[in-house]
Amino acid sequence: MKRCFFFILLVAVVMAGCGKTQSNVAQYKAQAAIDDKIVTNYISQNSLTDTAHKVSDTSGAYYIVINPGSGNDVFTSSTQITVTYVGRLLTTGKIFSRTDTLAGSQNMFTPSYVLGQTILGWQLGVPKIKKGGEVRLLLPSRYAYGPYAQSQFGLPANAILDFDIKLYNVTN
Repeated sequence: MKRCFFFILLVAVVMAGCGKTQSNVAQYKAQAAIDDKIVTNYISQNSLTDTAHKVSDTSGAYYIVINPGSGNDVFTSSTQITVTYVGRLLTTGKIFSRTDTLAGSQNMFTPSYVLGQTILGWQLGVPKIKKGGEVRLLLPSRYAYGPYAQSQFGLPANAILDFDIKLYNVTN
């Protein structure tokens, strides 16, 4: 009898977990549809249809190569990239993060990141250029921070992002 009760309880817990997962999948798909519509409308309204390309056939993330750069750079998840960038909310144009000239200096702040530790949109979009190249990335929230607000940047949950990135160095 105890085994039967335990089995029924176990099945109930598993089934309850499945319902929650189904709900999360539905929410993810609904947000993806909203994001994709906003991004494609932005591309259309700003005459970017000839220059904006999907990072892959199945994605909603787009890239625009401003300058392809040069070289034979190979990108892996452990590749270190050195960049400057401006990050904006696509929907408002508000800048939330940027690299600028440091106060009192002629030098640009060029941070380095391990590519595999950046947001998914950067992981897919930065390899579209080579050293010295510039790319613009239009990223639905699922390729950025998803449903998680980023208070340190003033970003709401499901923020759709627009980055201008210049790639200074690639190190493997």
